[in-house]
Amino acid sequence: MGATTRGSLVSDLLETLLPPLAATGYRIPSPPSSSSNCIAWSVHDATTWWWPDPFGLYYWPESAPGLETLAAFIATYSTRGYAPYADGDLEVGFETVALYVEAHGIPTHAARQVSSGHWTSQLGRQEDIEHHTLPGLTGTAYGRVAQFLKRPL
Repeated sequence: MGATTRGSLVSDLLETLLPPLAATGYRIPSPPSSSSNCIAWSVHDATTWWWPDPFGLYYWPESAPGLETLAAFIATYSTRGYAPYADGDLEVGFETVALYVEAHGIPTHAARQVSSGHWTSQLGRQEDIEHHTLPGLTGTAYGRVAQFLKRPL
């Protein structure tokens, strides 16, 4: 499926929920999927839902604290070779992830940088999108970027 164009029902809904998207630019390269979420998507796992869960319904690395904290998410990404990084500038030979947090510092979302310098995100059980900037998702839905992580390709 190709990119969804502005003015479609999906893009109208996205732009209502995430107002900065229209101004910063995005495209929808594929249809909705309930197989994975943004955390899984950011580490190239399109088949599993990743989230700390006391009931064990979702995947979470055993070596990472099962908490909804930035430190626990950083520990989770470290199991995949990621380390904290100062910014989201495109760096050849590395893959970068941006972690979003809400007002109280609880992680809400992750986006992965693609080779163009744009970002890709799985929006919960909805579509994945390619957004031109990180501020395109900043706001009440996902909060703000609090941490960058990178790993060698």
